[in-house]
Amino acid sequence: MAFRFILNETSYHGHGAIENIASEIINRGLKKAFVCSDPDLVKFGVSKKVTDILEKNNIPYTLYTEIKPNPTIENVQHGVDSFRESKADCIVAIGGGSSMDTAKGIGIIANNPEYYDVVSLEGVAPTKNKSVPIIAVPTTAGTAAEVTINYVITDTKKERKMVCVDPHDIPVVAVVDPDMMSTMPKGLTAATGMDALTHAIEGYITKGAWELSDMFHLKAIEIISRSLRGAVKNEPAGREGMALGQYIAGMGFSNVGLGIVHSMAHPLGALYDTPHGIANAIILPTVMEYNAPATGEKYREIARAMGVKDVDKMSQAEYRKAAIDAVRQLAKDVGIPADLKAIVKEEDIPFLSESAYADACRPGNPRDTSVAEIAELYRSLIK
Repeated sequence: MAFRFILNETSYHGHGAIENIASEIINRGLKKAFVCSDPDLVKFGVSKKVTDILEKNNIPYTLYTEIKPNPTIENVQHGVDSFRESKADCIVAIGGGSSMDTAKGIGIIANNPEYYDVVSLEGVAPTKNKSVPIIAVPTTAGTAAEVTINYVITDTKKERKMVCVDPHDIPVVAVVDPDMMSTMPKGLTAATGMDALTHAIEGYITKGAWELSDMFHLKAIEIISRSLRGAVKNEPAGREGMALGQYIAGMGFSNVGLGIVHSMAHPLGALYDTPHGIANAIILPTVMEYNAPATGEKYREIARAMGVKDVDKMSQAEYRKAAIDAVRQLAKDVGIPADLKAIVKEEDIPFLSESAYADACRPGNPRDTSVAEIAELYRSLIK
C-alpha cells in the first residue's frame, strides 16, 4: 500500500512573514490579486496589513468581502462571478476557515467551471485542473485551511455541511504570521485552538494514520497543549506557538482524515450556526471515551504530549483516562462549555445523527459506529 502526502509548495512562518506575499506574486508571474477577507477583518484593519504590502509593490487587487461565517453554496457562486469580473489571476485569502474555504471553492470552480453548482464538489470530486493559485494568510490559529486539501460549504436548503476533499485546492503558498492573529478575541482564540487540538488528536487516531502523520500530530498536540492557555491571554509566546501548532496539525490530518468529532460538529454548524471550534471542543472528550477501545496504546502518547507525568507507570485504563482528563481540563481552562445543553434540541437528534453518519469524516473514525450510537453520544451531551 502506498501513502500519499500533499503539502503547500511553499510556506512562511514567524513574525513579518506577510512581507513575502508580494515577492511570491511577482516571482510567479501573477498580475492581479483577488483578496478574499471577511468584513470584520477589513473593518478592524487586519486585512490592510496585507493590502498595504500589495499597494507598496504596485500589485493591483480587488477586495472581496462577501464572506459568511459558514460559507454557503450561494456565497461561493457569487465569489466565482466576482472573481471572473475582476480579471484577477490569483487569490489572496485572509482570515479563518470561512475565508479560506470560500477562496478554495472560488479557485476550484474558476478553473473547473463544470462544478459551478458547488454541490457536485462534495466528497472527493474528480476535478481536472488545479485551483487558481491561492496565497493563504490565516488570522486564526485553528483551522489550518492554509495547508489542507479540504474545505466545507453549507447547503442551506438541506441544512447540512458538505465536506469537499480535493488535492487541487491546496494553497500554493501559506503565510503563517502570528502578528496576523494578535487581534483575535479571547473566545475565538479558545475555540479555534481547541479545533486545532481536535485535528491533531483525531488525525493521530484515525484509521488512515501512519508513522509520518503520527509525527506531525504528536508534535502538534504538544505545542498546542503548552501554548493555548497563553494564547488566550494574548501572550506572544502562546500566539506564536499556536500559529505553528495548528499548521503542523493541518499537515497531518489533511493527508489522513479525521473522525466523528468532526462529523458530529458539522451538523451543529449547519443547523444552529454553532462555531465549529466550540462544537469540536465540547464533543471531543466524550468521543475520545467512546473511541478508546479502538486506539491501542495511542492515548498514552496523547497524555504524554499533553504534559501528563509518569504515563509509563500507568495501566491502559489509567493513561486513557489521563489523556481524556487533560483534554477536558484544557477546554475548561480556556472557557469552553462542558456540554451541548444550550445548543442541541432533543427533537433534532435524529436529523443530526443521520447527517453526522453521512459526513465525509465519519469513515475515518477508529471505531466503527452507527446512527444509533451517534445519537446516544449527542444525548449524553445534553443530559
